[in-house]
Amino acid sequence: MRSLVLTLFSFLLLSLATTQAQDAKYKCLLQTTNYKGLEAYIVVSLINPAGQYEKTLYVMGSDKQWYNGFKEWHKQQSKKKENLSAITGASVAAGDRSSTTFVLDESKLNKGYKLRFESSVEDQNYHVTDVEIPLTTEALTLKTDGKGYIRFVKLSKVQ
Repeated sequence: MRSLVLTLFSFLLLSLATTQAQDAKYKCLLQTTNYKGLEAYIVVSLINPAGQYEKTLYVMGSDKQWYNGFKEWHKQQSKKKENLSAITGASVAAGDRSSTTFVLDESKLNKGYKLRFESSVEDQNYHVTDVEIPLTTEALTLKTDGKGYIRFVKLSKVQ
């Protein structure tokens, strides 16, 4: 009996260690364009292979009253409440850079997932897919240009 308990305990510890080993920190350097207007709010989400929101990774902009401006993300957030308090930071002004860090589950690499950067500025346009980066080993090493308020995004793995 004791042998069985030790075996199960060892298996659980190994499983836990394997799960945690798949999480990796990534530094995200983001540069905005020189648009006119207030600071941009930006939401970084993990999108599954079916094109649906799986998880919010980071929110640049901490004033919750403006989150409804992200129409697609906010719909998902209304259905599946996530605790955002630990993953929020400052909004980003025109022409400024932001450097943040978030955690990616590397078991999702090369399996059809994407990182989506949505951007919004008060009284201006909302860009659902300002930047989309395929969650592949190669794409995570490249600088990706934006289509809206984001000039570019560059990710690098933190050792």
